[in-house]
Parts: sequence; C-alpha cells; structure tokens
Amino acid sequence: MTITVGFLVFPGIQLLDLAGPYEIFSGLPDGDIHLFWKTREPVACSAGMRFYPTTTLGDGPLVDVLCIPGGVGINPLLCDEEVRGWVQRQALAAQFVTSVCTGALLLGAAGLLAGRRATTHWRYHDLLAEFGAIPVKERVVRDGNLITGGGVTAGIDFGLVLVAALRGQAAAEEIQLALEYAPEPPFQAGRPEDDTGVTDQTVGLSAEMLIGHGRITSAV
Repeated sequence: MTITVGFLVFPGIQLLDLAGPYEIFSGLPDGDIHLFWKTREPVACSAGMRFYPTTTLGDGPLVDVLCIPGGVGINPLLCDEEVRGWVQRQALAAQFVTSVCTGALLLGAAGLLAGRRATTHWRYHDLLAEFGAIPVKERVVRDGNLITGGGVTAGIDFGLVLVAALRGQAAAEEIQLALEYAPEPPFQAGRPEDDTGVTDQTVGLSAEMLIGHGRITSAV
C-alpha cells in the first residue's frame, strides 16, 4: 500500500530538516513524497539552495504522514492562518503528524501539541510549554500518532523511527545500512550539556523573534 508523505516547505527552511527525513522516506519502495507550499515557485532554504515545491496547499492531496521541518522561516508561519489551517486539515486525516526541529512550534501554533509529549531544538525547547505541550528532552519523542524530532540532524533519527512504525524495524535498519548511518562525530559538542565552552551562534531563529508567541498562543 502506498504511503503518501507531505512535507511543508517554505522560504528559510533548514535544509537538513527536510533533506534528512526526505532521504529516509525515499527508501520506502511504496512511498509517494510531496513538497507543499503556497505556490510552485522556487523556495530558497536558509543556506540559499533553491528547490521546487511539487504541489500547493490548495491542490495537493491529504497525506498519510504530515511532516513540518523547521528553520528561520518558521517564525512568520506561526501567525499565518492559511498555513495553520492547512496543517490542521492535514493532521485530521494523517496517520502520523510529525515535525523536525522548530517545526514543532508550528504544530503548537495549530493547536496540535496541547497535552502531548514533544521535543524540538534545544534552544527553543522551553517554548513548547507555551503551546500546552509536555516538553521532553529526547532526540525523538513519540506520543501516539505524534512524532517530533529534536534539532536538525535528529530528523534522520526521526525518519528511521517513523519507517519502523510504518514498516517494521527491519525495513528501517535496511535503509540505515544503505545510508551507512553510523554517526561518530569528530567532536562531542552537539548538545548544551557537552561542556566545551562553545556557544551556539549559528541558529538564525532567535528566542526574541519568537516572543510574539504570546499573541500566537492566545489566537489558537
């Protein structure tokens, strides 16, 4: 049976938030992947690479798996009624509702995290509670049909977890082996608790930008 996967893409998306799970899902022999946006005009990610949405919010199908990536462009979408309405409609029909990184905040703005366990990028983890979520500091968190991934690279782990949920662990392990996904980072500096003295200066989405979220949560 075909599994339809729908990614929301948008200007300022974090490329790896999309590319990681996209690569995993493309390993499903019965997968049908759609990239949704308001138009089919090229979309530039936060790193500048451009790609084309495959369908629009109004024309695309309802999907089995809804995935919301994150990135600097997520902030204006939190107050975008068209996008939030689309997320809500897709979530009603989807078998799994998912996110990577700060994409979880859009799920929250659409009212889909209330009372649910969820995670996001470490820098914005505290914002989850503003949307009624139960913040969990894990790389991938599953609460029923809601699966959220942590920051950026966690999208690969999330993708494998979802494939296992859809097709079993053996299918996920086959994809993992094909991609030689066996991370051995050269430095132990990928988490705040890794005491390296390094401060993160690379994430474009600032907490100050999101502290309009008070008006967002009051509107949903």
